[in-house]
Amino acid sequence: MKPMPRHLSEAALVALLAGLLTVPILGIQIQVEGINVSLEGEPWPVVLAMVAVFVARLLQIPLKAISSLVHITHRLSLPTHLPKAYFLGLLALAIIAAAIWPFTASRGSVDIATLALIYVMLGLGLNVVVGFAGLLDLGYVAFYAVGAYGYALLSMHFGLSFWECLPLCVIMAAMTGCLLGFPVLRLRGDYLAIVTLGFGEIIRLLLNNLDELTGGPDGIGNIPKPTLFGLEFARRPSIEGGTTFHQFFGLDYSGADTVIFLYLVALVMTLFILYVINRLIRMPVGRAWEALREDEIACRSLGLNPTTIKLSAFGFGASTAGFAGAFFAARQGFINPESFTFIESAIVLAIVVLGGMGSQIGVILAAIALTALPEMARQFAEYRMLIFGLVLVLMMIWRPQGLLPATRPRLELPVRKEGPS
Repeated sequence: MKPMPRHLSEAALVALLAGLLTVPILGIQIQVEGINVSLEGEPWPVVLAMVAVFVARLLQIPLKAISSLVHITHRLSLPTHLPKAYFLGLLALAIIAAAIWPFTASRGSVDIATLALIYVMLGLGLNVVVGFAGLLDLGYVAFYAVGAYGYALLSMHFGLSFWECLPLCVIMAAMTGCLLGFPVLRLRGDYLAIVTLGFGEIIRLLLNNLDELTGGPDGIGNIPKPTLFGLEFARRPSIEGGTTFHQFFGLDYSGADTVIFLYLVALVMTLFILYVINRLIRMPVGRAWEALREDEIACRSLGLNPTTIKLSAFGFGASTAGFAGAFFAARQGFINPESFTFIESAIVLAIVVLGGMGSQIGVILAAIALTALPEMARQFAEYRMLIFGLVLVLMMIWRPQGLLPATRPRLELPVRKEGPS
């Protein structure tokens, strides 16, 4: 352990830096009185932030020691794998509870849960690219936009339904992912991140400037929602002679039915993605993704083609984003380029990092936390990005492997017993 005076001086320095950084955000308030705008100082939030950082830095080493002790105790006392039947029973109960829950919850809660499921889909798709294949992608939102605009344009110009457009959007997004994959095959790490970041911005600028096709900054509206075997969830049918859900079953119209139906559709889509990913990671392509992540040279020496592996990872991750993007457009009913900015890519990447790269359960929990908590604490909306950054910094210090890191198989060589010489 470091000497106490040095530890104190480090904590004081970090607290001072935190104070300097938080002064413009927490220490200055804008006051508007009529046409007069003035700035007023508010020192207490800055002081509290400095004290919190000082105490956290001071307790960092003892907390790390306790955390490692708890981790070791946990590994010694609990089994590492649950029995398969127990796991399947637990999974079935969770799915049944998730399907019944919207009928007992408020409309606002169900709507937030639907948004969280969209981010779960995005997180699971990016987890394949970043977590399994080890390819840092900062332009993931571009494929999300391709899926959303693909559905909006196909339904507007060709009159196709959501279920007809969904596979087409997946194909379009996958092709876009492969097109991006070709020029970046030789890049890794930071260089790959910069190129994908540029690709995401190019797509957003194209959406802004192709006015005749995408509507430019005004976007596209009146995007139809999904139907249940042709039955619309609306007060009146959109086409003459059509039938709505409540008319077909003789029920009173309720707007909550649409919200619950969208939640259930998002839940089914999420389960489908989870099933496909779980099948893929047990197949040779999934093993190849992990081999590429661990060591590209060793992967090549085993006869695996890195080009094909990278393209398959990019293509699958992009198709998942297109899948989620089509549903996002149907849920919102309106899209414009501002829905697909870099911050969306950053949030999805943060979900993967926070949950634990390669861990599907961790990604699901992180997506729910990062989507639901800000919605439930709207009074702190102006501090959202500040808290967001603080959480990521603390995670990098105390738990860089994520909330629930993926368990990877280990092979230990047997210890040779020394016999009598």
